[in-house]
This record gives sequence, structure tokens and C-alpha cells, in this order.
Amino acid sequence: MPTLFRFLVICAVIAGSIYGAMWALVLFVDPQPRDVTIRIAPERINPPTTGSLKP
Repeated sequence: MPTLFRFLVICAVIAGSIYGAMWALVLFVDPQPRDVTIRIAPERINPPTTGSLKP
């Protein structure tokens, strides 16, 4: 039983430190806004027709 309790305490300490680090990141780090441009090939927007729908 003592080893199980020790294991659970160690897991709780690790989880608490991870939670604390995430909380500190949320509190102290401000993201920098920036523009994002992604080029998309015209073939992906307007795929070429296969010719099966032509009258």
C-alpha cells in the first residue's frame, strides 16, 4: 500500500506541475497577431472537368 500511495503522490505532483506550467503560459504569454497567407493552387479551387457532363 505505501508504494501505491507514493506512486499516486508522484503522479499528482507531476500533473500539478504540468497544470501550473500551462496556467503560467496562459497568464504571462501574449500571442503576437500576424497575417497568414496560404497559396492554394487554382486546380484545387476549380478542378478541371472530366468531360462527362458536356452536352
